[in-house]
Amino acid sequence: MHIGLVGLGKMGFNMRARLREAGIEVTGFDRNPDVSDVASLQALAEAIDAPRLIWVMVPSGDITHQVITELSSHMDSGDLLIDGGNSRFTEDQKHGAMLAEEGIGFMDVGVSGGVWGLKNGYGLMAGGSSENVAWAMPILDALRPEGDRADSFVHVGDIGAGHYAKMVHNGIEYGLMQAYAEGYELLAKKEIIQDLPGTFRAWQKGTVVRSWLLDLMVKALEEDPGLESIDDYVEDSGEGRWTVEEAIANAVPAPAITAALFARFSSREDNSPAMKMVSALRHQFGGHATKPAGS
Repeated sequence: MHIGLVGLGKMGFNMRARLREAGIEVTGFDRNPDVSDVASLQALAEAIDAPRLIWVMVPSGDITHQVITELSSHMDSGDLLIDGGNSRFTEDQKHGAMLAEEGIGFMDVGVSGGVWGLKNGYGLMAGGSSENVAWAMPILDALRPEGDRADSFVHVGDIGAGHYAKMVHNGIEYGLMQAYAEGYELLAKKEIIQDLPGTFRAWQKGTVVRSWLLDLMVKALEEDPGLESIDDYVEDSGEGRWTVEEAIANAVPAPAITAALFARFSSREDNSPAMKMVSALRHQFGGHATKPAGS
């Protein structure tokens, strides 16, 4: 199987490697010529025999729309385009309708796994027709962790459903990180706590709060016990805001996720040990940039 992959950043680069390890031929394109296999989107399309399957893995927003629009001019009826970035589900529906006019299929796939996906595999949430999902399944199976497919992949529903599920996933992630970070700050404030990293390390097995995020929290503390090198400024990448907007639109109370989002806003104004931990966790699982302390 031979596919195209557009976007070879933190996740796309590792996805190309994982797919190749699984025996799938991948031609990748990126604006960075040092990692790109071809010089242009047109060259990418020309390198793959029709019917083509091309996966787009670029930042959400205008750049995704630009890439999909340009790619569509180089693709043919019967091809399939997959958006694996973090696009808003409403954009998926627009792109699906636009491509359908040209006879080109469309899927959206929410991808979770961050910079660790090459080693551990990715959790995948797909939106689109059953026929297109079946076509893409060898790729999805190569990307997800080994084991039962139902533990790491779901065909959520129609176009937009995959990214909607990923949006809610990321909203939950906001709340989880905030809870861990607030617990960290409370423990750090108490003088009787003499082994702070060890406390979190002791929670990694057997406790009800054990998780991969907790493992990454311990890793962050081992690398920088006082988080002295990290500023408490925490960015938000969009999905948290969209989750809160959808909660409001559907009259669903989401106080924990909303508070976690607002805490990120407040991190840009005040010095906060808790927000340093949220920043450290985002760097650990997703490779997201941190701001140096004092910047």
